[in-house]
Amino acid sequence: MDLSDAALLLAAGLAAGTVNAVAGGGSLITFPALIASGLPPVPANVTNSVSVFPGYLASVAGSRADLPRGRALWSLLPTAAVGTVVGCVLLLATPARAFELVVPFLVLGATAVLAFQDPLRRLVGHPAQLSPRRRTVTVQVMVAVGAVYGGYFGAALGVMLVAGLALVLDATLARVTAVKNLLSAVVGLTTLVVFALFGPVNWVAVAVVAPATLVGGYVGARLARRLPAVVLKTVIVLFGTTIGLYLLWRALT
Repeated sequence: MDLSDAALLLAAGLAAGTVNAVAGGGSLITFPALIASGLPPVPANVTNSVSVFPGYLASVAGSRADLPRGRALWSLLPTAAVGTVVGCVLLLATPARAFELVVPFLVLGATAVLAFQDPLRRLVGHPAQLSPRRRTVTVQVMVAVGAVYGGYFGAALGVMLVAGLALVLDATLARVTAVKNLLSAVVGLTTLVVFALFGPVNWVAVAVVAPATLVGGYVGARLARRLPAVVLKTVIVLFGTTIGLYLLWRALT
């Protein structure tokens, strides 16, 4: 790795950490940067998943004041870990082409759910109107699906988690974002362990990108707390739409 590659990865890591904390999707900055530095797609994807983990931790630190209290939140963490392992196994054991074609529609669908959250709530019922059992099961399913996706290809994980959680949690978007940050950190830790043991990680690239995502993640989380809900929602929807269209273009070309 030469100096120009290191500078590219450093800048990409800083930007990705900030974007992940605010909207999710920062991996679409670091992943192409890793490809540009000379890594093949699969090692780049694995290295990217390991590299962005410190940024998730910083996001949790920056948004910890908005995390809800109680056992309900902590019950989601094992679900996130198990779902992530399933996603990691899919990445390492199956061809990527089929999933690459599905991913753009998952991202665009998740973004649409967030954009039309209020009309959808009127159709399925506001979270406050759901029975505790139904609400618990729905949240667990949302987290499991998002974690599987995150284990396979983490880009736009934050968009997907925010969209699903905002539909089924009776909470402010700032609080939903804080929960997203914590779940993303669990997904990141699980992928780090699995890929460190079984994946083709480029540790030199990790050493450059990871510290930058740590700084960007904290800055982004503090920024997200200050944004009005409508602005934060608009940023996430616009970024999610851009990510989905980019992934669709890349899958079809």
